[in-house]
Order: sequence, then C-alpha cells, then structure tokens
Amino acid sequence: MYNWSHIDEETMKREDPEKYRLWRLTSIIESDCIDEKLDRAEVKAAWPVIKDQIDPWTRRAIEYILWGTTSSLPANLSWWNKPPKTTNSPGGTT
Repeated sequence: MYNWSHIDEETMKREDPEKYRLWRLTSIIESDCIDEKLDRAEVKAAWPVIKDQIDPWTRRAIEYILWGTTSSLPANLSWWNKPPKTTNSPGGTT
C-alpha cells in the first residue's frame, strides 16, 4: 500500500511501535483493505482505540463483520444524514 500522508514510517515504527501498529491498522482499513489482509484478533484488540478514527460507515461495516452488530450508528440514518421522509405531506406523496 502506498501511503500518501507524508509520515516517515520507519522512524515511527522505531520510536513508537504501538502507535505505528494502530496507525497502520487504521490506514489499511481506511484504504478499503485492498492490498493487505487484516488479522481479526489484532483488529478486535485494537478496536476500542481505533474505532473513533474510522469513517462511520466503514466502522459500521467492520463491526458487522467482526461481531454481527450495527450498534455504532442509529438505524434510522439515511445515506445523506437527512431526516427520513414523512408520509403525511400536503400533496399526499412522500
């Protein structure tokens, strides 16, 4: 995976291995896991720390894959975060 964020990975890995590991997991998840497979146990262990740094929709998908739950977002959110349409509009259409 090519990282576009101008971070010196070798220095980060050497100076703070735990921070590097969490950053690396987050960057792999955010890049749609294209080039590398993730270790399920490693993601589960790091999840409490990295979950707030991940896109809400991606977070919801990962939570469903790992635990079978979609509890991080309310179920009534639409894609564009607009309130749901109501059926009692003046013209009778929604």
